[in-house]
Amino acid sequence: MTDETRPEDQSPAVAPAIPEAGATHSLPEHLPEEVPEEIQPLHVPMLRIIEVGLAAWVVALVVMLVVPALHEGDRDWWPWTCVAGFVLGCLGWAYVRRGRGNARDAA
Repeated sequence: MTDETRPEDQSPAVAPAIPEAGATHSLPEHLPEEVPEEIQPLHVPMLRIIEVGLAAWVVALVVMLVVPALHEGDRDWWPWTCVAGFVLGCLGWAYVRRGRGNARDAA
């Protein structure tokens, strides 16, 4: 390295401005001065989601009972899975309906 390119010999062209204590800061001109409004969470219709899930379990149970190959032999427990899903979904629906799971959807 030559003497001309050593980092310690180079001084910055403009020293960074250090704000004084108690000084107020202004935003740069290219930034808006207004503060954006607070972001609100999206409303998720939990009761509707649970109802769709319940309907899916009922459809699955009907399909299981209509197609004999889906509930015979080693698969004899499959319809009970649909029944358990429906019952647990009903419990979840009642829980949300009372307002404990999602107060906004409470009736």
